[in-house]
Amino acid sequence: MYKILLVEDNEMNRDMLSRRLLRKGYQVVIAVDGQQGIDSAKSECPDLILMDMSLPVLDGWGATRQLKELQETKHIPVIALTAHAMSSDRDKAFEVGCDDFDTKPVEWERLLGKIQGYLKEI
Repeated sequence: MYKILLVEDNEMNRDMLSRRLLRKGYQVVIAVDGQQGIDSAKSECPDLILMDMSLPVLDGWGATRQLKELQETKHIPVIALTAHAMSSDRDKAFEVGCDDFDTKPVEWERLLGKIQGYLKEI
C-alpha cells in the first residue's frame, strides 16, 4: 500500500482529498502546515507528497525547497496543489523542486492520474 503525505491547511480540501485517496486504497498521512509537512516526511517516509503552496508557519514553496535539500526526502515526488494558476506560479513550483503541479479546485481524475503515474515509477 502506497503512503501519501497530504500537506493541506484547509479542512474541507483535506477531508475531500483524504477520503478519495483512502477509497483508492492509499494510506494517508496529514500535515496542516509546511513545518509539520517536513517533519512528517522525515518520520513517515511517504511515497508521494501532495503539497499545498499557501500554508501557515512555513509555506509550501519553502517546505518543498527544504525537502528537496534533505538526503532522506529529496527522492520523494512532490505535487504542488495551489489556487495560484498563473504560469509564473507553475514555474516557481518547479524552481523549488516540485515534480508536478496541479490547480485548485482539484479536478480529481486529473490529479489521480498524476499520482498513479508517479507511484508506478517506484
